[in-house]
Amino acid sequence: MKNLVTLIVGLMFGTGLILSGMANPAKVQNFLDLFGTWDPSLAFVMGGAIAVTMPGFWLVTRRAKPFFNDVFHLPTRTDFDKRLVSGAAIFGLGWGLGGFCPGPAVTAVPLAAQGTIVFVVTMLIGMVAAKYFVLWRDRRAWDLAGKTSHL
Repeated sequence: MKNLVTLIVGLMFGTGLILSGMANPAKVQNFLDLFGTWDPSLAFVMGGAIAVTMPGFWLVTRRAKPFFNDVFHLPTRTDFDKRLVSGAAIFGLGWGLGGFCPGPAVTAVPLAAQGTIVFVVTMLIGMVAAKYFVLWRDRRAWDLAGKTSHL
């Protein structure tokens, strides 16, 4: 049942991305181009998403546990560190230059939008490279500390 609900919600999300224009990189780039061909329509999409999400999130978190899990998996950290800031900056640069963020990019693959496949492939390569870089860095830190690496 959990997988079926996940599939249905994912399809609804992808449909919303397509209908709102978020899967169109040109529309996203025009939204970000404040001094050129600015298109404010995505601000309404974001506002609508926030208007639906805020009360829904509030209602769901009032439950003792989620519908299809034993506990809620919510972030507990509230501080900013260099990894968060640098990751957000890289994400923002990629979004602005490519016109995609991960969700709309994957949604646009079947639509065969120009450059989508290149973006998704390079995004996946970047995700794998980042994961292996973090593992390498952590293993190196253990080795420099004189501990046996078990990662």
